[in-house]
Amino acid sequence: MIQLFGFGRNLGLIDASPFVAKVHTFLRMARLEYTTIKGQQNLGKSPKNKLPFIEDGNDKIGDSRAIIEYLTKKYALQLDSHLSPEDKANAYLIEKSLDENLYWCMVWSRWIHDDSWKVVKPEFFKGIPFPLSAIVPSILRKKVKKSLYAQGMGRHTQSEIVEIANQSFNALSVLLGDKAYFYGNKVSTFDASAYAFISSFTHAKLDNKINKTAKSYSNLVTYVDNIKQQYFQQ
Repeated sequence: MIQLFGFGRNLGLIDASPFVAKVHTFLRMARLEYTTIKGQQNLGKSPKNKLPFIEDGNDKIGDSRAIIEYLTKKYALQLDSHLSPEDKANAYLIEKSLDENLYWCMVWSRWIHDDSWKVVKPEFFKGIPFPLSAIVPSILRKKVKKSLYAQGMGRHTQSEIVEIANQSFNALSVLLGDKAYFYGNKVSTFDASAYAFISSFTHAKLDNKINKTAKSYSNLVTYVDNIKQQYFQQ
């Protein structure tokens, strides 16, 4: 059976990482049986030193996109059979926008936003014994801040980051419209990614401006609520 290695449930989400949540959702949509193994200790076992990764027999695959491509090919999945070549190209580019842009807005909102950090810190680092519990969070927060600055998102003001996130939510809302899924009445691979990222803001137990902005788009809220009901509450 497929084994999915992730961080585990946190902040009211199936996984705190949208990349792990993406693979979770894809597996559910593809109706593939799998088990989950949670914990940051699995990072050392990952072929790319990050989560998620899967083990499927003798195969070990890292990176959410590579995992989905591997599963689609091995199990001859047809989630995207109703998509045109243009749809597939469009979906790929939008997914990369979520991975490389909206993701960093989420990182900022959790690790740098002071009110959110008060919630995130005890949740992400629960179980760490003293004195590590007083040292490790601060060290990692500084590393995340440096990564955000190097990537570019950390060079913006709070209001600018909120607006960058809003532009993504607005674009997603316009693209979704009143459809059940982004490419019509059937789910596609892209919906796994869209659900993972949107729900990371709308379903997370965090109260900040970016999450409030995401929740202001009623069709996005309905979309992720319906997918959660369909694939995670049956």
